[in-house]
Amino acid sequence: MAIKTYVENGKKLFEVYVNGFDARGRRFQRRKTKVETLKKAETLEFEFKVELAKLRDEKYPFKWSMWLEECCRIMKFDKRPSTIMNYERYLNKWATPAFRDKFIADITKSHVYSVVFEQVDQSLTPFSRRTILRLMSRIFQMAVEEGILTRNPCVGVKVKVPEAVQKVLTNAEVEIFLREAKLSGHKFYPVWLLALKTGMRSGKMFALKWTDIDFDARLISVTKQWTSKNGYGPTKTQQNRIVPISEDLLSFLKERKMEHGTKNEFVLPRLRDCDQGAQARITRDFCRFLGITSVKFHDLRATFITNLLARGEPLAKVMAIVGHSELKTTNGYLRKSGVEVQGGTDRLGYKVPQEEPAQIQEFTKGGRS
Repeated sequence: MAIKTYVENGKKLFEVYVNGFDARGRRFQRRKTKVETLKKAETLEFEFKVELAKLRDEKYPFKWSMWLEECCRIMKFDKRPSTIMNYERYLNKWATPAFRDKFIADITKSHVYSVVFEQVDQSLTPFSRRTILRLMSRIFQMAVEEGILTRNPCVGVKVKVPEAVQKVLTNAEVEIFLREAKLSGHKFYPVWLLALKTGMRSGKMFALKWTDIDFDARLISVTKQWTSKNGYGPTKTQQNRIVPISEDLLSFLKERKMEHGTKNEFVLPRLRDCDQGAQARITRDFCRFLGITSVKFHDLRATFITNLLARGEPLAKVMAIVGHSELKTTNGYLRKSGVEVQGGTDRLGYKVPQEEPAQIQEFTKGGRS
């Protein structure tokens, strides 16, 4: 088993050769010439060794870097490119420096703990640490599922993440926000209005076409989304949903279609700032200019959800409208809306004192006089 170099036509090339015997004693040989880079040669050698190990009915002793590369290759069949990029970006930056030359079977819980809590940048938020742990755990779990490991070393390691403070606009603030955006002709006005009236995420709104809107039934079909990494494609959950259109939103959409529908198949303008993900900053800056709660773009979705829940819309209906697949997700907004505890203090047996003429009493050391 070897990687050799040679020169052909003045160019340095690599030859990969693996030789051995399978479980029946038959010779196994693999050879590949004219490999252009050492990286490709090492990958080929690794694949040949894995193939030989399988023929021997053995489990190849994977090292971390090779197993991560293999996992990313496998995930290409059913994961989005952006998902694989996240695995590579996070783990190659934080886990690979610590695990690179270790066999995955030799990595223990203490090694995982060291990476998550000691070796990563100490300025990282608990949320980022939890993300690193979650991605590592998935890589090890894939090894468990393949029978390479008997136990995931990430099991039992936890990162406590404080609950994020969710900002939302009050009804009065929403009215100020939309009124001023319309009066000033702000380019984000149609985007903000649609977000506050449907609760849709930016990527799904950006992919929305006029053919997705049923004006007679007053329904929007959410079937796709747009992301800067993946472009246009199916929704994240691969599921479609229907969003009802309110009377005032219906009027807005009809007017907009009359003005823009013949020139553009998309409902919303193609804003460069949406492409660059700057909508959060623009939304926050506009709120600050108006002197209202400083929210980010995604908080408009939270405003929509909490507003519906506060007005008594059934939990199941809200889940269906916004596309939540788990009850606990919507329950979080229910708690933030205050619906569950509203009126809970009305039955207290004591009241706030009302204003009455002051009665001054003197207290002495020996008692009241």
